[in-house]
Amino acid sequence: MGRTNPTYRDALRDLESEWEPMRRALRREYQDDFDRLFDRAREFADAAGYANPTRPERALVLSLLLAHEVELRRLRAELAALEDEGCCTSSTADAADSAADAGE
Repeated sequence: MGRTNPTYRDALRDLESEWEPMRRALRREYQDDFDRLFDRAREFADAAGYANPTRPERALVLSLLLAHEVELRRLRAELAALEDEGCCTSSTADAADSAADAGE
């Protein structure tokens, strides 16, 4: 007997195809970012496929959230290392926080 669900990788390819019109409508500067989203989702395809989700869109969103969390952890570690080296002062970090708050 065959599978009742398509594989997650198949579903991910289908979702990417489904959203291709949006990609084409984006400015060129954002098209690579769009592609990177699906690349990041593919990084966790083994785990998402193992979960065998009935709604692969949810696995896609969770994969993207996980990829963003991984990137945040990496950036925080990089910032901490720079601060330990004395590269960034607390006033520089405070200015960055203020700029981020202003953008909200």
